[in-house]
Order: sequence, then C-alpha cells, then structure tokens
Amino acid sequence: MITGELKNRIDSLWEIFWTGGLTNPLDVIEQMTYLMFIHDLDVSDNIHAKESAMLGLPYESVFSKEVKIGERIIDGTQLKWSVFRDYPADRMYSVVQEMVFPFIKNLHANKESAFSKYMDDAIFKLPTPLMLSKVVDAMDDLYTQMAKLNDSDARGDVYEYLLSKLATAGVNGQFRTPRHIIKMMVELMDPKADDIICDPSCGTAGFLVESGEYLWANKKDEIFYDKQKKDHFMNHMFHGFDMDRTMLRIGAMNMMNHRVESPFIEYRDSLSDQNPDTDKYSLILANPPFKGSLDADIVSSDLLKVCKTKKTELLFLALFVRMLKVGGRCACIVPDGVLFGSSKAHKDIRKEIVENQRLEAVISMPSGVFKPYAGVSTAILIFTKTNYGGTDNVWFYDMQADGFSLDDKRSAVTENDIPDIIERFRNRDAEMERKRTEKSFMVPKQEIVDNSYDLSINKYKEVEYVAVEYPPTSEIMANIRKLEMEISKEMEGLEQLLNL
Repeated sequence: MITGELKNRIDSLWEIFWTGGLTNPLDVIEQMTYLMFIHDLDVSDNIHAKESAMLGLPYESVFSKEVKIGERIIDGTQLKWSVFRDYPADRMYSVVQEMVFPFIKNLHANKESAFSKYMDDAIFKLPTPLMLSKVVDAMDDLYTQMAKLNDSDARGDVYEYLLSKLATAGVNGQFRTPRHIIKMMVELMDPKADDIICDPSCGTAGFLVESGEYLWANKKDEIFYDKQKKDHFMNHMFHGFDMDRTMLRIGAMNMMNHRVESPFIEYRDSLSDQNPDTDKYSLILANPPFKGSLDADIVSSDLLKVCKTKKTELLFLALFVRMLKVGGRCACIVPDGVLFGSSKAHKDIRKEIVENQRLEAVISMPSGVFKPYAGVSTAILIFTKTNYGGTDNVWFYDMQADGFSLDDKRSAVTENDIPDIIERFRNRDAEMERKRTEKSFMVPKQEIVDNSYDLSINKYKEVEYVAVEYPPTSEIMANIRKLEMEISKEMEGLEQLLNL
C-alpha cells in the first residue's frame, strides 16, 4: 500500500510530466515505464556481474565495451543509467534520445525480457532536456526511498499506484478492472502452484499480477523451495495477450515489478485464427473488452461453430471454453445481457456452459462497480471445463455493496459483500438450504434449463413484500381538514400583521 513520503514522490514525479506538457496519463505511464526499464537494466546488469565474479563465472554485460547504434560504434558504458544521469541536461537528453532508446529498442534480439520484445516501436516523448533532467532526478529519489523501506512489495505497489491513475483519467478508465474486484476473483479461484494462468485480454496484466501476489502470499514456501515450481512460476505460469502494444509494454513491466521474471506477454488478437491455443490453460481470469460486434471474417471459425455471432462478449466465452484444458477453471466478467439475452447465440453459449461444462456460480454485481466510466450492470461467471457436463446446482449471489459508494465518487464505505461472497463460495454445500429471499442461494440445473438457460438472478430471486397498514380513509380526511384549519388560522394572523 502506497502511503506518505513514497506517494508524495510519485505525485511530484507525475506533476513534472504534467507541467512539462505530457497530460495524457497513458503517455506518462508509458514514458515512466521506459525509464524504469532503463534504470532496472543497469541495476540487474551490475547484480549479475557481481554474482558471476563471486562464482568465478564469465559474464558479458549488455553494456559491452562497444555498441552499434545505427552506423555509429559507441562506448556502451555511457548508456547506463548510473552514467548518463550525471551528464549535463543537454548531453543527457542527446544520449537518451539518440543512443539509449535505439539501444533498448533492439534488445529484443537478445531476448533480455518480455518487456524488451515490445520496445521496437517505442517513442521517446519527453520534450525538453530540462524535463528529462528533472524526471531522472525524481526517479532516483523515488528508488532511494524504496530502498530505505526495505520492502520487497514496494516496487509493485509503486507501479500499481501509477496504474491507478489510469482509472482517474477520463476515457482511459476502460483499461482497468477495479483492483478489489480482481482480488476477489483471484481469491475465489484460489490459484495453485502448478496452474497455467491466462488472460486473453490482459491490458495492464492486473489479473496475472494479482494471481502472482496471491501465490506469493499463500504458497510461497511451496513454490520457492522447489526448483521446478519456481522455474514454472517465473517463466511458464503466466500468459497474457492484447492487441495494444502500449498495454503489452506496461503489462510486462507490471509483471516484472511483481517478481515474475519472464511472463509470456504477447501481441495477439485472441478471437482470430491468430490464436491457436486449445486445451492449454488450467485457469483463465478475464474481463474482456465488449466492443459490441466484430467482422465475422476475422473471427476464428472454431468459435463461430459454438455460437454464430459478432458479439465479442459471447465469442470470448466460447474462446475461454476452447482455451481451457479439461478440468480447467474460469472466472470472467460479462455484461448482464449475456445472462438473459434471447437471441439464439446468447442461448447457445449459455447452453454450452450449463450442459457441456460445469457452471458453478453467477455473482451479480451492482451497476456502480465500474463508475464513473460505465454504469453497465455486470456479473461474474465461474465454471469448469469438463466437456461432459456436470452442472447440478448453480450458486447465485446478489452483490449489493463492494466497499465503495456506487455513485461517480466511489468513496470508501463500510458496506461490503466481498468477504461474505468469498466465504460462502468456499462453503457452497452449506448454501443448499438458503431461501431465495437471501443474498445467495442455489438453483437446480433443471430449473435453469426450463427457463431457456436464463442466468439472471432476478429470474430466481424471491422478493418478500411486507404488508403496510394505513389508517382508514375517514381518519386521513379528518387530519387533512385539521391541517387546513390550522393553515387558515395562520394565514389570518399573517394578514393582520401585514395590515399593521
């Protein structure tokens, strides 16, 4: 959690960009991401060099003695953050713009990291040498403050705080699912040390990051004292796809700032034939974009066989089923229309999940969860891929509060159903006797089938009406006449005062 001095330093750094003319939050975070990568490249190179020297092993620095930039051969040491930060502003600006950026844009050839793969179209946008000098000084102060904290979570918290500014920046809010909703979904799914986790529309990789943090907090000993499981966590567990290269860069950096050395973050249109993944993942966590409709020509034919539609919210559900291995689990956010839509495609995808897979839960969320940027009502679907059915009773929960006000301000409040949701989901057997008037209850599969696979909670929830007794009409009329007489008397008194 970012508090106090660290938060103030980040805000001051943000203000340098703002006052310098970079006012798009996505641009600010992108430029910060580049500079953080440049800084970390220097630090990690020094660490590897020291470790190799201690072990008596050879080590070739990425900042080798001579580096080719275009047609020039230059001394690679001047590309190190620790070197160019001491240059005068004009020289620093020239080195970073003309040498450092071309250098890191070509690092993907050496496969240094997932992040470096997406640097080839990076653009250096800081407009002046003075602004770069101020930013470099501020970032040095920020790293010094993080080092003083001696907190392994500080780097990840700093990056999460930066990303949270997307959610307070107008149209860019669509890039982020609220962190507490992501955290709830991860806790519901309880990731395992051997899971292969995927988000086919990863954005800033929030679901993948939170999954890693959950494993670190709950299964650290199991992972980090087992060489094979640690390698799986660092290099093979996390997979994310997106069609926005800026998001890929930010997402990859987000993962690396949260201990994952080599996440598989890739440019991919998940709904097209460009995505060959079938029966591959054991856990999918996602809040896919709902653009409305797509050109059917670019959609994978496998998905159209499940539900013939152009609607992305339905196609992504079909995709999740295809990408999961048998026994794999999925928790995804869908707009409410998916739950009760009457078109053939809507019914087909719901039937697929209810009849051929095992639908476990439908959690209805209030429309204010995504405010102030969207007032759409959404729900979380949780299911397991079986390919032979298995749905028996489906657990429904009517979330009415998520710990924040449901208006545009989204202020913190005491009412919060999330702890109750997690506890009840983990003990669903005890929910069988709950009444339909409660927040949560079970619905038998056959009842869902009889209702054309409608998954809207309002279809099954019972509302208790409490009778209200009113006084007889004669009594109400007498009270009205009494009030009229009192008003008339007061009016007469007022007229007398005015005549004086």
